[in-house]
Amino acid sequence: MKFPRTHVSLPRALGAAAAVASLTFLAACGTPGSAGGSGSASTGGGGSMAACEAAPGDELVVLEDDKQLQTVDNIIPAVNAAAIEGDDTLVPLLDTVSAALDTDTLIGLNKAVDVDRRSSEEVAQEFVADAGLDNPEQSGSGEIAIGAADFAESATLGNIYATVLNAAGYEATVTTIGNREAYLPALESGEQVQVIPEYVGTLTEFINKDVNGADAEAVASSDLDATAEALTGLGEEVGLVFGEPSPAQDQNAFAVTKAFADEHGVTSLSELAEACGGLVLGGPPECTERPFCQPGLEETYGLEFADFRSLDAGGPLTKSALQQGEVTLGLVFSSDGSLTPTS
Repeated sequence: MKFPRTHVSLPRALGAAAAVASLTFLAACGTPGSAGGSGSASTGGGGSMAACEAAPGDELVVLEDDKQLQTVDNIIPAVNAAAIEGDDTLVPLLDTVSAALDTDTLIGLNKAVDVDRRSSEEVAQEFVADAGLDNPEQSGSGEIAIGAADFAESATLGNIYATVLNAAGYEATVTTIGNREAYLPALESGEQVQVIPEYVGTLTEFINKDVNGADAEAVASSDLDATAEALTGLGEEVGLVFGEPSPAQDQNAFAVTKAFADEHGVTSLSELAEACGGLVLGGPPECTERPFCQPGLEETYGLEFADFRSLDAGGPLTKSALQQGEVTLGLVFSSDGSLTPTS
């Protein structure tokens, strides 16, 4: 599972204020090794690699998780099964959206809303037209309420779904219903909403714990097919069906500045581990204990950290700390609109 998304990307106009806040926060973090839950600096493989200094810069790039440390979190349409009984059109229409999205496209959509300050509705309509999804061959009818979580990406995806369904003859609307604890019961009942854009890995584990108990063994993994299969089975138990997973992902990721990546010739976490030691990692306080954060980076990749800075989960503190050269590597969300696309 990924760290919960509790923010939207920082508008460009607020960047200077966030940088000041970040520097103030970092100054309070103490000496190297004093932040986080470990209590001391970690050097992974024994500090054998030469330390690489952080490189300040505005552009942030995600390093490839080439050993698949993270659980998959591809976007997937979640649909109330009873609400579409006998309707063979709705899910295939949503699948056309999945096929048209990839992570770089999602970054662009998020940039348009979070950074350029355009509305989710406008961005969704533009995307649907540009992707050629505004004149579908399929047709349907009836009212469909699409739910969205309370962050911009979800609203944009919900509006993309609605625009495509409306073009096919449905009467689709979008309603924001807060976090998963609030909107998933509404989707399962089908009374308030019938469709929601979701995330494969996170939803799989959410339903898994709901159905099988808080201590249920995890079934989501870095294997998309296996995780989607597990989600399908769990969905049957709570009255949900799913469309096809999109190539687009919004998952935990680790970023450096483009200046750093260019200087050291790194594009993946494995390359970083081979090139550099003495790294400074930035992320939420729990990162020092979560297997897909600092411990996983050390055990899976052999990365060597001189310090951990307690910041936030992919938010303005972490991004500003990267840009200011206060941390070398920071936890972000892979579809963040402030990231530089990989292609």
